[in-house]
Amino acid sequence: MKRIETPKDYREVENLTREAFWNVYRPGCTEHYVLNQYRTNPDFIPELDFVMEVEDDGEHQSSKIIGHVMFSKAEIILDDGTVFPSWTFGPISIHPDYKRKGYGLKLLQYALEKAKEMGIGLLQMEGNIEFYKHAGFDLASKMKIHYHAEPRESEVPYFLAQELIPGYWGNREGTYCPPKGYFVADENPEAFEAYEATFPQKEKALQEGQLPQFCQSCGMPLTKDEDCGTNADGSRNFDYCQYCYKDGKFLQECTMDEMIEHCAQFVDEVNKNMPKPMTKEEYKQMMQGFFPMLKRWRK
Repeated sequence: MKRIETPKDYREVENLTREAFWNVYRPGCTEHYVLNQYRTNPDFIPELDFVMEVEDDGEHQSSKIIGHVMFSKAEIILDDGTVFPSWTFGPISIHPDYKRKGYGLKLLQYALEKAKEMGIGLLQMEGNIEFYKHAGFDLASKMKIHYHAEPRESEVPYFLAQELIPGYWGNREGTYCPPKGYFVADENPEAFEAYEATFPQKEKALQEGQLPQFCQSCGMPLTKDEDCGTNADGSRNFDYCQYCYKDGKFLQECTMDEMIEHCAQFVDEVNKNMPKPMTKEEYKQMMQGFFPMLKRWRK
């Protein structure tokens, strides 16, 4: 059964979301906090905030929530500078015990039909096309919708789109940036940590299949636990590398530009993993575009 989420569901759904995303895309997860904060966000669409229930096999024969999805208003900046209204969705969560049984697709198809009935014409999102193609999504680049964090000419494999109402997008071209509400954990790390502390402790880990992890200070790839810095209590910090962060403190007090100058001296090492070698100046230019998106330097 699918129904609208109610306030009494909130904590259960947040715990479900945490279980569904833990160590999937990154060490730990933030999706449950995004959901917690989004319910009071003006971009949140309460009419498209659905849970999925199944009958519990226990002696009380009650229903339990195994899935959830939420939708948000979004924007595309057209090439002429015009803001074009659009929408996105997620997180979409299915409890680990019920994954790969078709529940996620059923929940999404139900939500998409309800969104279309509301007049929502276009959706963009980040996800695995091998799953979302079954719900009608394709690469957004085919619709000339570009992703803000990738080169304009890129065919971004994880950035997907679907026109729910034929002709809504038309022959336009523009750039999409996820709504700010999705970055709430990065922008308020102390509030997120306090919220996370209200849940049972779970072990974070770098795992195969996660999105590439980078130090949020210098951009160094984090590929194993030993690459990571440490918190004040000695635990691993999966945001920063061992060369930038130790015992809960940054090892260098510097500006973003000073960090870029420091990192530029390692361009020869970086070039070992590049298809085309870069000069020092080319590497600095690339970092000037990349570093403002890192947590330490994000404004």
